[in-house]
Amino acid sequence: MTKKTTAQTKFAQAILALVLGLLAGSLWAQQQQGFSSLEERMTAKEFRNSGLEKLSEDELRALNDWIRGHSLGAEEGGQYAGNDPANQEGDRRGFRDYYGQRTPITTRIKGTFNGWNGETVFELENGMIWKQAEQHKLGAKTRENPEVTIEPGFLSAWYLRIDGINKRLRVTRVE
Repeated sequence: MTKKTTAQTKFAQAILALVLGLLAGSLWAQQQQGFSSLEERMTAKEFRNSGLEKLSEDELRALNDWIRGHSLGAEEGGQYAGNDPANQEGDRRGFRDYYGQRTPITTRIKGTFNGWNGETVFELENGMIWKQAEQHKLGAKTRENPEVTIEPGFLSAWYLRIDGINKRLRVTRVE
């Protein structure tokens, strides 16, 4: 082999490795998201021609949830209840093994709130229990049952915001 051919072969191998790495990363990211909706999968023309634009947001969400729960790889009987955020008993948002919709959760803290201390556990009215994932401390005026929003963040992180407090806190789901 000539030097030129060897260099071309190495370059082609490097390009192939790069493409395979990007493909593997894309597949990993798609698996982490778990599901792409009909709107993401279809072109605007396909979506319109199939009549899906006639559905309300709630109807379209229900259809996407049904497809997610009955997709290939779903356990026998589907995972519909576990992926339906409206079903609080089956609401798995925040758990490491959940790959459904990462939508915000709005509810109230059960009982008295006066800040967090580095190890605070938050029991919510919807039955969920979250704990601090950071060691930050914050003192706050004592309040009863304040409204709380838990928002999805980057790389499976979730952040708690309490109505009237201008700080957010990274949390993990316990129950």
